[in-house]
Amino acid sequence: MCLAVPSQIKSIDGQYAEVEIGGVSRQVSIVLTPEAKVGDYILVHTGYSIGIVNEDEAEATIKLFNELGMM
Repeated sequence: MCLAVPSQIKSIDGQYAEVEIGGVSRQVSIVLTPEAKVGDYILVHTGYSIGIVNEDEAEATIKLFNELGMM
């Protein structure tokens, strides 16, 4: 099973974005979502942004992950 984690972009440097996942800052590739910008919520899987989601969807998913103890 694959799992993508929604994360908000904090900064962008070229083809990489800094996001925070579970309180930890990570650098992920945005080569698959070049239209992503600072403030957007992206789905992160294995170090890559694989999609852009709206804030409501991202927050609901993060809340669920927290309730399940996954983050």
